[in-house]
Amino acid sequence: MPRLRTGCYVISLRPRGEHEALRRAAARHGLRVLALSPWRLVPLDDAATRKALRTALEADVVVFTSPAAVRAARALRTLRARRGQAWCAVGSGTAAALRRAGVAEVQVPARMDSEGLLALPALSDVAGVCIGLVTAPGGRDALTPALQARGADVRRADVYRREPLAPTPQAIAALRALRALDAPAWLALSSGEALTHLRATLRADGAAVLRRARVVAASERLATLAHAEGFARVVRAAGPRPADLVAAVQAG
Repeated sequence: MPRLRTGCYVISLRPRGEHEALRRAAARHGLRVLALSPWRLVPLDDAATRKALRTALEADVVVFTSPAAVRAARALRTLRARRGQAWCAVGSGTAAALRRAGVAEVQVPARMDSEGLLALPALSDVAGVCIGLVTAPGGRDALTPALQARGADVRRADVYRREPLAPTPQAIAALRALRALDAPAWLALSSGEALTHLRATLRADGAAVLRRARVVAASERLATLAHAEGFARVVRAAGPRPADLVAAVQAG
């Protein structure tokens, strides 16, 4: 069993290769990160994806659901807003990725989740409006029916996919080693799907260790999910950004 360094650990369920921002935010406060990636992100590059993306980017309103969606789309074609077209992002990280890609004007909600996104002015009165949704299978699946219920014509482009991963033996051993530490472990929860997948792949002893962790949830919906999953201590972060999650851990 690995020997973990003393101190408080934050368990990250971000995709493989996506933990660094949380590591930096945690390190600024003397916290450490244990990565338990439930999947890796695989960009798509085929004729059907390129056609779907082209159609989505021609819509009246274009919505991106993650920085990964921006990166995958940008690898396929140049991102440029045309006159009169609105571009929306689910959160500040996605908006920043769009600005780096060359889209200067991006609407982003204060509440960085699907509910906040749906409350944006560009998405509030969309009867007869064509909306391009750039995302991934399983990502923000509530958006399409919600927008269609408002009368929108949704053109979806899935530009990457999530490839499930089983936790590595080293990660499982590190998770078990958390039991020997005096400081509590915190589970950074920004995806309900990630938690469901991880719980399904862990053996009983690993799941028991995970359940004893405190949870810092990125939204009210995720806080409710954590309570339903049996986590006893759940605090709500201001949003899904690494700095938000770490700040909630510090306050909790």
